[in-house]
Amino acid sequence: MPVLLPFIGYILFGIANIYLFSLAIKQLPTATAFAVWTAITLIFIKIAEFLFFHQRISWIEVFFMMLIMVGILGLKIYAVQVK
Repeated sequence: MPVLLPFIGYILFGIANIYLFSLAIKQLPTATAFAVWTAITLIFIKIAEFLFFHQRISWIEVFFMMLIMVGILGLKIYAVQVK
């Protein structure tokens, strides 16, 4: 049973990932949507490392995560809308 729960979570999150990404590419160019999706994933992985594995986050990592977020905002604001 302990192995089954993470496997079910992986499947459910994988399905949600595909569905939500398909919604994203309807409103943004595919390259922009993929860049944003990848950056958000990297940030959430770092947050999960901090919360669940108690790893430290350095100020330089915070700085570069902020750069990623600024890049996400720039891509979202200035991306050409798909019509």
